[in-house]
Amino acid sequence: MEEQGPGGRKASGLTRQGSARRASLLDAAEAVLVAEGADASLRAIAGEAGVRVGHLQHYFPARADLVKAVLERALDRSLERLAETTGLRTVRGDPSAIESAGGPVDPGEVVAVLLAEQEDPHLVRLYVEVWALAARDEDIAVVVREFYRKYVAHVEAFVRQGRPDWPGAFCRARAETFVALVEGAALLRSGIAGSRSDAMDAQLAWCAVQLLRD
Repeated sequence: MEEQGPGGRKASGLTRQGSARRASLLDAAEAVLVAEGADASLRAIAGEAGVRVGHLQHYFPARADLVKAVLERALDRSLERLAETTGLRTVRGDPSAIESAGGPVDPGEVVAVLLAEQEDPHLVRLYVEVWALAARDEDIAVVVREFYRKYVAHVEAFVRQGRPDWPGAFCRARAETFVALVEGAALLRSGIAGSRSDAMDAQLAWCAVQLLRD
């Protein structure tokens, strides 16, 4: 995915120094979002980064812009882990297109990578706090919906690749259900809303794989 820099410029158009500054601002935003949730103001994030609010707003004019960049970076990292582990790669700029090196990708491997991310309590807490923000702030809700639209599009592309005989609407529904299952599971598996077990993990993985390619 292509991120936006100052004035709508693509992040790839930033200088090396500008890219490093932008990354440090996103690191600070993640830390404050996890620690403070709904109280994560631009001022607090600027303080964490050790910069003035005006400097932060040069890169991210509003809090929703910052949350969007944080989520896009998180999704990019997930896609990178998938590529490294399974050889499955997305086509930049088109979440509905994917390609794989070395032949078909086992859906079980894809599920394993996604569930492994839920072992990171910082990442799970980040998503939980962003969900809470989205419930209160419509600007952030718009950002979150767009994030999940792209996430679903990536999953749908994978489903279509493996089952070209399935109707498009059916592939879409499978992808939406897959994302709902995996994302909701994070609350239980992280301990926030319950406790995990080996039996639950096995059933979760089985159900997720079935949604991708039964």
